[in-house]
Amino acid sequence: MTYALNSGLTDSNPLSGIASTFKPPRKTSQPTISPNELPELMQNLSVASIKRTTRCLIEWQLHTMVRPGESAGTRWEEIDFEKRIWTVSAERMKKRIAHAIPLSKQAIALLEVMRPISGRGDFVFPSDRKPKMHINPQTANMALKRMGYGQRLVAHGLRSLASTILNEQGFDPDVIEAALAHIGKNEVRNAYNRAKYIERRKPMMNWWSQHIELAATGNMSLTGSATLKVANG
Repeated sequence: MTYALNSGLTDSNPLSGIASTFKPPRKTSQPTISPNELPELMQNLSVASIKRTTRCLIEWQLHTMVRPGESAGTRWEEIDFEKRIWTVSAERMKKRIAHAIPLSKQAIALLEVMRPISGRGDFVFPSDRKPKMHINPQTANMALKRMGYGQRLVAHGLRSLASTILNEQGFDPDVIEAALAHIGKNEVRNAYNRAKYIERRKPMMNWWSQHIELAATGNMSLTGSATLKVANG
């Protein structure tokens, strides 16, 4: 109608202002569990009747704090094992800005679990039916549902869980936001933060992985070390 009015096809727009008639959609948080339920999640994950690749995918997303689609599409070529950095390309990110994730030794251990399974292919987490493609991003959600979490937890909620715990532990909120690839409207500040916080994110990510492993009582996580201690924030 706006086009018709501007083109002279009509003298008025009867739909003008119609947007005010409808209430804006309410944003809802992704279902997640409370911090004290993390040990239960890790225990359930350890005994769940799910494929090894799916379990690795869930743990990988938990350790790296990325979105489900970014996790499912992890490519071997994105991993710098020497620097222990995973760089997700801009075209794969929600905000179309490349995101570098420092990898803890636990995250590296998950890659080593997957190497015999998918190391010769492009994707770390390949699809069962189409091995040359990556696993479906909804796979983690389906697995969590089968584990009994239903409306309590979705894969995206793992990010909220990490954010809650890290904030409760007193880590810098700006560093946490950088780890979650949350960006503001100031592009200069965004670029500055990405460069500034990468080094500060490393100890935080290490702490987070150790916290996850301790929640798994040291022997239920695929990362597999039983003697880790929580690092100081």
